[in-house]
Amino acid sequence: MPIVLKSRREIEMMRQAGRVLIPIVEKMKAACTVGATTREIDEIARVDIERAGAISPIKDYGKNLKEPGFPGYTCISINEEVVHGIPGPRKLKDGDIVKIDAAIILNGYCADTATTVVVARMPPKVQKLLDVTKQTLESAIQNIKPDKKWSDVARLIQWNVERHGFSVVREFVGHGVGRTMHEEPKVPNFVTPEQLRGDFKLKVGTTIAVEPMVVMGKREVVLLDDQWTVVTEDRQPAAHFEHTIAVTETGCEILTNGSTNGVLVA
Repeated sequence: MPIVLKSRREIEMMRQAGRVLIPIVEKMKAACTVGATTREIDEIARVDIERAGAISPIKDYGKNLKEPGFPGYTCISINEEVVHGIPGPRKLKDGDIVKIDAAIILNGYCADTATTVVVARMPPKVQKLLDVTKQTLESAIQNIKPDKKWSDVARLIQWNVERHGFSVVREFVGHGVGRTMHEEPKVPNFVTPEQLRGDFKLKVGTTIAVEPMVVMGKREVVLLDDQWTVVTEDRQPAAHFEHTIAVTETGCEILTNGSTNGVLVA
């Protein structure tokens, strides 16, 4: 499928979705306290998404491929869970590493973001994992420019993670985003001969979700019996940060930072 370039109007619609989404995620982050359940945190998202007149493309995702579809309105993954954790009765404990992955569709356009927080106490090694993952995303965004090959950015992501002694998950990648949560192209956080065959140039109007998934140990992951939750094979912790980005004439704009006009990165 071709990459669908977005007009300025469409990018503005995605930015509006981002402005609605970010306060919801901030409320979810604030609710990540000792004793809170992941279902309660997901319920915060459900209420505010519906109040905004939006929908969650995560809820019931995959229903046509597997029954039932994803049961939560957001994905909440803890510690060694990398992505696609199912909200439920699990109570958060001191030191838990919580990944919140949320998306909405508002007026026909999508915004997608993810963040990682730690409940109460944060050991220095975990702090470094979060700092490196977040800084890697920021560095990738700073290097997004029109006519640049994505592999150049992906190579930077991989290098920055690995030089700190961490690993990039390879089974899951970023993606195009726009009218739906998942569009072309695939947006990897690493470079391999296979990924190079799907390499693409960043063009003005390209809208992508950039989302490094970084683990403290080895990069291999496994799927749990619930058929959704992905965990590290060695059960080492993971971090995940994500922004929806639009490529502009001079660089890019972050559409999921909650600002009125977006942030122009040149």
